[in-house]
Amino acid sequence: MMSMLPSLGFAGIGLMGLPMCRRLLAAGYPLTVWNRNPAKCAPLVEAGARQVATPAELCQHADVVMLCLADTAVVRGVVFGTAGVIEGAKNGQLLVDFSSLEPTATREMAAELVSKTGMGWLDAPVSGGVVGAQAGSLAIMVGGDGTALERVKPVLLSLGQRVTHMGAVGAGQVTKACNQMIVACNALVIAEVVALAERSGVDANLIAEALAGGFADSKPLQILAPQMADSRFEPVKWHVRTLLKDLDTAVKFSREQGSATPVSGLAAQLMRLHGAQGNLEKDPSTLVQMYRAPDSAS
Repeated sequence: MMSMLPSLGFAGIGLMGLPMCRRLLAAGYPLTVWNRNPAKCAPLVEAGARQVATPAELCQHADVVMLCLADTAVVRGVVFGTAGVIEGAKNGQLLVDFSSLEPTATREMAAELVSKTGMGWLDAPVSGGVVGAQAGSLAIMVGGDGTALERVKPVLLSLGQRVTHMGAVGAGQVTKACNQMIVACNALVIAEVVALAERSGVDANLIAEALAGGFADSKPLQILAPQMADSRFEPVKWHVRTLLKDLDTAVKFSREQGSATPVSGLAAQLMRLHGAQGNLEKDPSTLVQMYRAPDSAS
């Protein structure tokens, strides 16, 4: 046997998937990749990955199939659609989903996959953004079988600095929804703060530095406040549409659970308003534009 390391498959070579795959290759894992737009796999193939034409084929070459995809509908298509993972899945294989999905849908899909094929499912959404993916410093919150998690923990630790088992399937997605509620509400209030500082003649560039280490400090503050103050909206490191999708997921799930989320509900509506003004594909640092006087917008 050439390698003692498990062979890995990866579907979804996007903003997060590409740097995650680079780290897996650097750690020596045999890697097979698939992406809806095949051209995005090119840099990974150059670095030693094998490319396949369908998600089903990932299962032929991999003990563990990983997904990092846009939303619940895309994951459902890649797993259960034509030439999807389910068509190649074998008993004892494991699916690890890094995407941010609806917890209820995750539980339903995991149950269907294991009952039809014997392939296990771990929901393992991540937090830390592109920078965290590049540095291998992601926070990974996992739902699913503890024994299955132990099997892939070394793989996950090459991608993240922290792997926390949150409970049964779906628990990782609930935790990610909580994470995104905090991040999105934080981003919106940081935008209000920067705009207020600007209007009152205070140098908004100093806000992050002034508040560092205090109770108001956070990673979003340190990253977003300087970008907002400088109107530095490129390169896009994450998308308004992603935060909106995750807020919608959180609000929908909270409604299913009978849990009140008034602040996150308002955040979702503000994010939708911003997105509707042509900002869905833009960086959340553009949120500051909502609060600036029209003549000061750059």
